[in-house]
Amino acid sequence: MTAKSAAAAARATVYGYPRQGQNRELKKAIEGYWKGRVDADALRATATELRRTNWRQLAETGIHEVPTGDFSYYDHVLDTSVMVGAIPERHRAAVEADALDGYFAMARGTQDAAPLEMTKWFDTNYHYLVPELGPDTVFTADSTKQVAELGQALALGLTARPVLVGPVTYLLLAKPAPGVAADFDPLTLLDRLLPVYAEVLADLRTAGAEWVQLDEPALVQDRTPAELNAAARAYRDLGGLAERPKLLAASYFDRLGDALPVLAKAPVEGLALDFTEAAAANLDALAAVGGLPGKRLVAGVVNGRNIWVDDLEKSLTTLGTLLGLADRVDVAASCSLLHVPLDATAERAIEPQILRWLAFARQKTAEIVTLAKGLGGGTDTIAAELAANRADLASRAGSALTHDPAVRARTTAVTDTDARRAQPYPERAAAQRAHLRLPLLPTTTIGSFPQTTELRTARANVRAGRIDSAGYEERIRVEIGEVISFQEKTGLDVLVHGEAERNDMVQYFAEQLTGYLATQHGWVQSYGTRYVRPPILAGDISRPEPMTVRWTTYAQSLTSKPVKGMLTGPVTMLAWSFVRDDQPLADTARQVALALRDEVNDLEAAGTSVIQVDEPALRETLPLRAGDRPEYLAWATEAFRLTTAGVRPDTQIHTHMCYAEFGDIVQAIDDLDADVISLEAARSHMQVARELAEHRYPREAGPGVYDIHSPRVPGAEEAAALLRKGLEAIPAERLWVNPDCGLKTRAWPETRASLENLVTAARTVRTELSAS
Repeated sequence: MTAKSAAAAARATVYGYPRQGQNRELKKAIEGYWKGRVDADALRATATELRRTNWRQLAETGIHEVPTGDFSYYDHVLDTSVMVGAIPERHRAAVEADALDGYFAMARGTQDAAPLEMTKWFDTNYHYLVPELGPDTVFTADSTKQVAELGQALALGLTARPVLVGPVTYLLLAKPAPGVAADFDPLTLLDRLLPVYAEVLADLRTAGAEWVQLDEPALVQDRTPAELNAAARAYRDLGGLAERPKLLAASYFDRLGDALPVLAKAPVEGLALDFTEAAAANLDALAAVGGLPGKRLVAGVVNGRNIWVDDLEKSLTTLGTLLGLADRVDVAASCSLLHVPLDATAERAIEPQILRWLAFARQKTAEIVTLAKGLGGGTDTIAAELAANRADLASRAGSALTHDPAVRARTTAVTDTDARRAQPYPERAAAQRAHLRLPLLPTTTIGSFPQTTELRTARANVRAGRIDSAGYEERIRVEIGEVISFQEKTGLDVLVHGEAERNDMVQYFAEQLTGYLATQHGWVQSYGTRYVRPPILAGDISRPEPMTVRWTTYAQSLTSKPVKGMLTGPVTMLAWSFVRDDQPLADTARQVALALRDEVNDLEAAGTSVIQVDEPALRETLPLRAGDRPEYLAWATEAFRLTTAGVRPDTQIHTHMCYAEFGDIVQAIDDLDADVISLEAARSHMQVARELAEHRYPREAGPGVYDIHSPRVPGAEEAAALLRKGLEAIPAERLWVNPDCGLKTRAWPETRASLENLVTAARTVRTELSAS
């Protein structure tokens, strides 16, 4: 096929779409089901209508081939575990009794059975449920969900492409099941898994699928020769099936590297690649292997993870270069649009001039369609769109919002000394012990407490004008008083004010910093029914006035115990925002760090002796390729130190991280030079404590003993058992006792019971230590 005919064949598609609905209908239906207010049929009807709405919107925009199977009640990796029959033994009876309830039991746990471990989906803020596998795992095919959703799309008269997590990525994301040797490699199960995929593919072919997409994002990471050989074998076997749909092997989030020739040579009909700036090397690599003669290339040229309008002319140039490298070139976003909000036109509070810079999922699909039209028909066919796009890009580049000379002068003046504590850790630790006088195994929480109905109602009322700010602030005072009283009564040692005034740990600060934009409807799924509204980091950052001092000092006035000041760290402020793409991330991180440094210093001046700067995204934002990591970790750890290094030695700096694989960044955790770190550990059975011990981490640490992402209440003995396991790795004089994460999403009854058990566990183990 000639380049001209390849262009004429260009079509628009996407890999996935936001699931929640315009008004988060899915969240409301699922949570209603959990509370018994919505029955299973009503929940399924809501899901069916949301899928129908999404597909019709995509088709009406001009998307030629819609994805199916990407919709999920909770998580698409959990859906894959169901599809291949990888049900943990502790949940098998629940799944057999009721498939839907069993599904949610695996995701959330029950009082009698812990949920699957949850961690970050590559370097995004989406969380997936980690498959648990072992040498005795038996896979069985269940294509019910995939076939039903394909059938629904086909019945609407749409061209549809089922999307599945690929077999290699599924196994590479898995972990050994509880009780299985830690060195068990799930990839050894590949030959057992492939026949199940073959059965699902056959079922989809019978149901009418012409193409099936197999997502293999794990292959954009550094992979061993054995892992690459496994990928080659997997696609040789699947490609060699007699009865199957055409296969599209898809990758995203980074360059494929050594895996590109493996997939290019595989007997599959198509390849989907990321061609955004993060994966620009894919273009040269594709040319180096001779392209994809006779195959389909789906080119991800529109950034599926950020919200800025695409540079259409730049994308068209890339697409034009690709035309000679494949039999057919189609246009797509770089990854599923799950990672962006639904529709920018819903944002009424953002200035229209600035709104022109933004592209959410619906706008991105329109960009994809425009690019496909331009690729097929030439630039004359999209002249008006290109002119408007040029004007939008110029408007943003020339805006005063994006350039503040004072901010830039301050960041330029930063020196290495500004990012170093004046005293080494041993001196600081001695000063802090003398000042704080905490017991062995001190207890604390991570920061937030449950957001009550009364508080949420007050927040809605003040937004709607039904109460004034004085009435709202009185509600916050009441909430803080109740949180402090509960913590004192329970016996916690270091208290928090509960963050009653905060809507979100990033948005709250973004709304008080210059250079940020807040959305009203920009919801993005984090996990399950947990949706967040990432703010938009659009310009240079500064802090006009203190953000947290008032409520922290009020809480401290209610107790003689230390109350932690609570801030979100600079890397997390970037990672959980839609960050600007017109300057290096390191420059933006330094701006945010300096704004937060001012807040840290003001908290200390107001008498706050313990200040926690949360960095849960430090591991999440780690580049997927090892070669890219040193540069990132250098500026990321410097940004944290720049935030915290200006305090006295007796001021104790804490940080917190959760739901990530920490083994890759233990040295970076050390380089933060925090006095205390709290980490998620309950679901991973204290794995992080062992990793800290292996690194000889010299500071204090609190591996969590209470999994807050599940409604179950851990008993005191369960928490004590985890604490004893933590003591095997961390000396008692350096071990803290705390939950895995903040308590904002939990209800008060389970929170009270769990924290009471946590304090009881700490006291029990203290007694054991004193008797030994």
